[in-house]
Amino acid sequence: MSKIRRRAFVLGLGTLAGMGTSIVADELSHLSNQIQEISDRKGDFTVIRNTPLRKRATAKGLIYGATSQHRILSSDKKFAARFAQECAILVPEGELKWRTIHPSPNYFNFKPGDWMVEFAHAHGMLFRGHTLVWHGSLPRWFADTVNSRNVEQILLKHITTVAGHYAGKIHSWDVVNEAIHPPHGRTDGLRNTPWLQLLGPNYIDIAFRAAAKADPQALLVYNDFGLDGAAYQDELRRTAVLKLLERLKSVGTPVHALGIQAHWWGGVTRLDSGKLKAFLRDVADLDLKIMITEMDVTDKKLPKDVILRDRIVAGIYEDYLSVVLDEPAVIAVLTWGLSDRYTWLSKYQPRKDRAPVRPLPLDAQLNRKLAWNAIGRAFDNAPKR
Repeated sequence: MSKIRRRAFVLGLGTLAGMGTSIVADELSHLSNQIQEISDRKGDFTVIRNTPLRKRATAKGLIYGATSQHRILSSDKKFAARFAQECAILVPEGELKWRTIHPSPNYFNFKPGDWMVEFAHAHGMLFRGHTLVWHGSLPRWFADTVNSRNVEQILLKHITTVAGHYAGKIHSWDVVNEAIHPPHGRTDGLRNTPWLQLLGPNYIDIAFRAAAKADPQALLVYNDFGLDGAAYQDELRRTAVLKLLERLKSVGTPVHALGIQAHWWGGVTRLDSGKLKAFLRDVADLDLKIMITEMDVTDKKLPKDVILRDRIVAGIYEDYLSVVLDEPAVIAVLTWGLSDRYTWLSKYQPRKDRAPVRPLPLDAQLNRKLAWNAIGRAFDNAPKR
């Protein structure tokens, strides 16, 4: 990045800082620092060879993959081909969530998920389950039908039916998703979800035991977000998640891995490599594997300049993965999408300037971006498992 371009943008930051609170000023300071770091970074995220990410990861005993949808893979042949080229594991974005797969109390819709399983296996990919228990994406019938008297029966029926249907075809299941939300009055840090209200804290143990019984071969994962930043809230979440995992292990709950979502905000999220490494080691010491399950980089608050923005996003990928891949317990890196053509951030975190968002390894034309290079470099430099 040229000095002129960086100086022009930093001057723009000064104008914005005069408009906001100390929080805004703090974010602007962090963004300015990120820009300086990118300016000082030598090289241009150069990679050796054009080897796909899946092969780069496999060479180090890792798994790389991404989410997608039945609708997309079945209708966009060019994207489907690029997905199969780059990914060693397919994660269905919504096809296995309650609202899609269990749309009425006595009916399960396996058709989209079954198609995706076949697609994955036809292209030599693993298949991942997301998710068996979550407070989000519940079907409309849930609120009117489920109560404290029947909740356990309905939960067990769902897990037994869904996990049982895909038994032997799943690499790993996000059994319970986002159950932690401190601080909200509970000493255990648990989120006040319908599952907690109706079934109590034991719903997590019940879910894992049911999943293990339905599919003994699958790796069973607890998945959550906000575990990897330097903010005080992240520290609270790390502490609460670690305590949850310790409690589950102490009673023999069959939990095998922690999923760390790694949704990063460019210009906002800070990396404290020491704290993150210590957390990963604490999780590994519980004899658990670790998966980076939903990584992307929100560029909503980054500059419009595509060259600069892509360099910041790539720097975040490389810096973060360079830290987490030093931990031998980390077995997989999954991005929440592969191409900017299809990303949830276009809808949920659009830019105010209406410029297309660019959070993923491939651009909207399916070309490799600096983010792809950064991920590839992180794999190349990672210690072998």
